[in-house]
Amino acid sequence: MALKLKFAAKSDVGRVRKKNDDSAYAGEYLAVLADGMGGHVGGDVASASTVLDLVHLDHEATADPQNALPDEIQAANLVLNELVGANPKLSGMGTTVTSLLLSGDTLHMAHIGDSRAYRLKHGEFEQISKDHTFVQRLVDEGRIKPAEAEVHPHKNVLLRVLGDSDASPELDVEKFTAEPGERWMLCSDGLTDAVPVPVIEQIIRTTADIDEAVNDLVAITLKNGAPDNVTVVMFEVIENSALDGEAPAAPEPAPDTGQLTIAAEGDVEASASLLRHEISQRPHLLVGAAQLATQTGQIPVVTQHTGERRAAALLTHRSPAAGEVLDPLEAPVQHRRWLLPILLTLTAFLVVALAVWGYMWTQTQYFVGAVDGKVAIYKGVPQELGPISLSEVDTVSKVPLEALPEYSRQRVESTISAENQQHAQMIIQELLVTATQNCPVTVPGSSDSASQLELPAYCQEIMQ
Repeated sequence: MALKLKFAAKSDVGRVRKKNDDSAYAGEYLAVLADGMGGHVGGDVASASTVLDLVHLDHEATADPQNALPDEIQAANLVLNELVGANPKLSGMGTTVTSLLLSGDTLHMAHIGDSRAYRLKHGEFEQISKDHTFVQRLVDEGRIKPAEAEVHPHKNVLLRVLGDSDASPELDVEKFTAEPGERWMLCSDGLTDAVPVPVIEQIIRTTADIDEAVNDLVAITLKNGAPDNVTVVMFEVIENSALDGEAPAAPEPAPDTGQLTIAAEGDVEASASLLRHEISQRPHLLVGAAQLATQTGQIPVVTQHTGERRAAALLTHRSPAAGEVLDPLEAPVQHRRWLLPILLTLTAFLVVALAVWGYMWTQTQYFVGAVDGKVAIYKGVPQELGPISLSEVDTVSKVPLEALPEYSRQRVESTISAENQQHAQMIIQELLVTATQNCPVTVPGSSDSASQLELPAYCQEIMQ
């Protein structure tokens, strides 16, 4: 039985904030919500960029659906790093991400931060995502009760987000069997900070129409003061034939080669048009900063960067103009006779030159991998040329593989590429932070501090 999503979404700036740092997208196979870090110049840029980098996954058939979301979110994190590199004013920006991708009868979820995912299924309402916050960690360790976490002064302190400060963010990745009739809601903390969860549950349970439910949730948030942006995405799993006959809105005009070229060169208006065309090909809702970026161009750095990548990818698949010669060997016969020996000689020379250059180039590369059960930095590339290894261990860290979550461990075992040695050291540091999340928390000056000497080496490392 084929399934898809019936969806609704809404975002509001709230009563206090001057701009909306939230972004969300909902379609027939994808729902994603991102809450940009408030107080930073680039909160809206971070959330919009991340959401727009994921919308292309909204298709019935997705290659490798189990890894599609985490891989694309990791790639989106690299985009944030690139944006900060191009514009230092964006330094410090970050965003949460909570996303679900439907493939067949399975919902794949990837999550980081404190935006939440709730599910109503078989009459049971529950929070599916886990907050990556300081107070949630205290709850997990039994130091405070869940009720105390709701009023804790540091309840919004995040331990994990996407952003330019994290080279390898750790995601929660899960999958669930989907059934017709189940209902999900994704929301930013602007909702849960202003509206008690029992009230949220009642609205989700008792409101038959999901558009009405979303509007009611945003309305009650505004009524309660809405000190933060509020964004809500809701969807129901339905049979694929349930909405047949509903056609998407008229699509944007398809870009021609000239427009693609302009977009690839960084034109903001052409980039925004390209994004609008791609998204308009299927039923969807885009809200918040991401909608602003594509419709008005008021966040040009997002539309420009994303448009450049889309345009460049499309251009590589465009056919050459009629009559254009693709291969010099297809030229007229009279030219081919003298051209072939020259090409063969040049080819042989290039093969030798590239082999020498290629080996020298490998010695300037770095990646992170595993050695003897620990995370290590390698110099070279993770390949072999016959019996010759093209890499060697440069530095062995104190981080044991067994201390890492499964997803991080798999990434290390399959190697993580680095731009240079410094970047590799940054990745090691981020993996160290991830590993130490399972270390006991000690309060300076308490009796627990004396036990630090008994901690594993990697736990003591982060305390120094």
